[in-house]
Amino acid sequence: MERFGFIHDKLDIKILILFVLRRLPDYVQGDTLAELVLCDDGISYFDYTECLDELIGTGHIERDGQRYRITEKGDEHGGTIESSLPYSVRKKAEKLIEPVAQKLLRNKMIKTSHTAASGGVTVELSMSDGVGEVISMRLLAADEDQAAEMEKNFREHAEEYYGGIVELLSGHKE
Repeated sequence: MERFGFIHDKLDIKILILFVLRRLPDYVQGDTLAELVLCDDGISYFDYTECLDELIGTGHIERDGQRYRITEKGDEHGGTIESSLPYSVRKKAEKLIEPVAQKLLRNKMIKTSHTAASGGVTVELSMSDGVGEVISMRLLAADEDQAAEMEKNFREHAEEYYGGIVELLSGHKE
């Protein structure tokens, strides 16, 4: 069966994979990467997975479980050849990549962890703005469940909590 689309050969698929990963600020889940790369109807899933494995084997991509990110080698080589992708494919991929990249960047700037402590669990929460840390706090939670809930809530609402703390400490309500 003939496939429609602009990307058909393995080299173009590899270039597209590198193109996508070059625009993502951190590791991306395998299923998300597949959705982004399979934006052209000419690519089959089997060709995609084969090309991904080959790029891992050549050191262009690193894998951590089911997550992937580009290596320095992949970034350098991908940047050199990505202009060979058809313009329409690049634009379509960029449109799909943008919200994923924003979400990954936000997640990268928010750190949460917890460790057992005497009398409870110490929860560490921090957020940076990409240049430096803007807030960092350590709290004592009653147990693991409460610590996990605190981490989850901070990840979802970090900017709101930061704004609220600034308002409380400065005495200014907006």
